[in-house]
Amino acid sequence: MADHLLLGIDTGGTYTDAVLYSETAGVVARAKALTTRHDLSVGISGAVEAVLEAAKAPVSAIGLVSLSTTLATNALVEGQGGRAGLVMIGFGPEDLKRDGLADALGNDPVLFLPGGHNVHGDETALDMSALDDALPVLAETVSSFAVAGYFAVRNPAHEERVRARIREVSHLPVTCSHELSSKLGGPRRALTTLLNARLVSMIDRLIGACEDYLDRRGIHVPMMVVRGDGALIAAAEARLRPIETILSGPAASLVGARHLTGLDNAIVSDIGGTTTDVAVLDGGRPKLDAEGAVVGGYRTMVEAVAMRTFGLGGDSEVRINDRGLKAKIELGPRRFMPLSLASALHPDAIVPVLERQMRAPHAGRHDGRFAVRTGVPERLASGLQPQEQALYEKIGTVPLPLEGLLATMLQKVTLDRLVARGLVHICGITPSDAMHVLGGQGQWDATAARLGLEIAARTRDGSGRPIADSPEALARVLVDRLTRQSADVILSACLADDGAGAIDPVHSLAIDRALHRVPGIVRFRIALDRPLVGLGASAPVYYPAIADMLGAESAIPADAGVANAVGAVVGQVRTMVTVFVTMPEEGIFIVGGTGESARFIDESEAFALAKERAMTAALTAARINGADEPAVTFTEEIDAPEVEGRRKLMEARFTAIASGRPRIAYES
Repeated sequence: MADHLLLGIDTGGTYTDAVLYSETAGVVARAKALTTRHDLSVGISGAVEAVLEAAKAPVSAIGLVSLSTTLATNALVEGQGGRAGLVMIGFGPEDLKRDGLADALGNDPVLFLPGGHNVHGDETALDMSALDDALPVLAETVSSFAVAGYFAVRNPAHEERVRARIREVSHLPVTCSHELSSKLGGPRRALTTLLNARLVSMIDRLIGACEDYLDRRGIHVPMMVVRGDGALIAAAEARLRPIETILSGPAASLVGARHLTGLDNAIVSDIGGTTTDVAVLDGGRPKLDAEGAVVGGYRTMVEAVAMRTFGLGGDSEVRINDRGLKAKIELGPRRFMPLSLASALHPDAIVPVLERQMRAPHAGRHDGRFAVRTGVPERLASGLQPQEQALYEKIGTVPLPLEGLLATMLQKVTLDRLVARGLVHICGITPSDAMHVLGGQGQWDATAARLGLEIAARTRDGSGRPIADSPEALARVLVDRLTRQSADVILSACLADDGAGAIDPVHSLAIDRALHRVPGIVRFRIALDRPLVGLGASAPVYYPAIADMLGAESAIPADAGVANAVGAVVGQVRTMVTVFVTMPEEGIFIVGGTGESARFIDESEAFALAKERAMTAALTAARINGADEPAVTFTEEIDAPEVEGRRKLMEARFTAIASGRPRIAYES
């Protein structure tokens, strides 16, 4: 049998990467194309066609396609996503105050319905009259729904009934909390469900774009998506639970880093256009976050690698605070479209405006910045306020200078809301532009980058002096700032992993002196106990200096720029199912999870059914997710303390994990 090729695709905020991988020869070919948010299939097809050409391989040689992405992670970090309606069953308004749920909800609508269950799965009557009254209007103003029921992990019946009613009336996507987690903690489960609902349309568009392209090219093979813990799931399942793809790209990069470097113990830092993702490899495996992934400041219930994601990348917004005697520059957390990239995409729209702004005797507040639509489907712009709609209609598919778009501070706030909805990009200077000025990058328009930095360099600080003498001087400041902020976030992640999360390296004099080798009577030094693996297309540019600042050995693999795509094709399918047994009263045992609750008067019979349910469900899920020959491991935890000399069952948890390599399609 021929050695079939595996196609790995990683769609990031700036680039879409593709690799062809052989299980005997490793990476056969690699290629990149710009991520095209208005039509994701354009970037996907560009990268895949380029990698097929580089390998001189026919499409018939491909036996599996696997996709990883940072789009979901980026959206949560930047506060983006579609407008979602949250339906809470059995909860009250006071529950919004827990786990950051109210903050995450923002201005999105929420409904509270009577109903829900108790810890043993017994119900309180469900009343959907408020839902029936609100649905006709809600269906026109949101793009998806999230449904969270009280103790739905023990009995999902009410969530399922509400989902059926919403689909019947609105025909919109609906996410139920019991589909995402079996853990208790209603408000955090509701938060996870809300974030999932916001991401549905984005991940659906990505997977759909990839599937449409593959179909056009005659590539009819299994398609997988990388989950946040590095495991693979079938594309159809990822469409239903896109929240599981948060940290998909970073998880794939960890798997890829281990594969490419052979290091068992390392700090892995992946810098992209929007984010820097930091995680630890221990004993050849990525550490998992038992409490759930934290992204964009929100603690979710998604099992994922213990990755810390920071809004810092090559395309980060440059924020200049000129109010003090000496100007301060910070990067991120928002992503801007670099001026060099905007000019490469729109050759006549950027440079003439920048040249005119340079000739002006005085700098304008919005000089060097533009707005352009992201190109997402119009239906995702539903529910805009009148002032948002009016501004959105002024912005087109060609970048428009902010100086002619914004007349008041209120309009600037409105623009920021459009950016947060993922409807508009702001174009401005970024570290990527700085690298174009310094010669470290050259794939886009260096003229636009230089003009943008020249305009920004004219900004005066509190003493009345320009913040930089030249574009080159400002470019070096921005690169140095990225190096320092990268060292800060890597060190912060490592300290948190060591259990010293309260230490803030940004405000610690000792750490600051150690990073900069400041001499003194007391000398401070910092060193990592393992190599720093730098990943990302720009890793060779930035990470030697970052590793040196942190006192670490720098390890940058040859395929650092496509590590995510490599990780996407070397992973495994892995599914986990937990079934519970509780004793609500003496001699009565309730089996809950994976279906209807079952009641027994014999503990051993309840335990036997729980084990059977867990193993059957895990194997079934693994096969649905594309595993070829899944194997099962099994664990049980029984909490049954002695109370007054008698054993009392509090809860028993039976967990089955099924894993295996995905099926590969072979031509006959």
